[in-house]
Amino acid sequence: MARAITQIKKEVPNQELEQSQAVSEIIQELAANKEAILQTINIIKGLHETKILEAVTSMIEQRTEIGAIAIQQINQPSMHNVIKNGMSAFSFLGSLQPEQLNTLLDGLGNGVKNISTPEQDAEKQSLWKLRKRLGSPEVRVAMTTMFDFMDGMGEVLLRNKQEKS
Repeated sequence: MARAITQIKKEVPNQELEQSQAVSEIIQELAANKEAILQTINIIKGLHETKILEAVTSMIEQRTEIGAIAIQQINQPSMHNVIKNGMSAFSFLGSLQPEQLNTLLDGLGNGVKNISTPEQDAEKQSLWKLRKRLGSPEVRVAMTTMFDFMDGMGEVLLRNKQEKS
């Protein structure tokens, strides 16, 4: 038969041994991740030199005051409109085909480039020259595109006006 357990030895961990093991684990991890640690130190050093770290520290210390100000600003009626408009803009961008938007933005960029050339400012356009330019294929395509745009926009405006009536 087995002997009855009369005494239980509870092992109390040695605090010095646990601490030395923890330090050893930390040193091993530092050695294993040397490049990442050095990169992190360089980032923190850069943040400190540019005073960004100081600004972030101050923001953390004053977080309740900053949070209160942020909430006050967000609760402004105009901010509600900004948020709604932002959501509508993202919804609109999501409804467009990327190729269509890319073509439109390329054309817009090229048009802005054309109007910013110095030759355009120096030369005065007579009515005859303007009429002659209307015959160019580029202007015709742009005008057709603008008319198509106005047709589509007008449809929606009329529909919204009729729904409100």
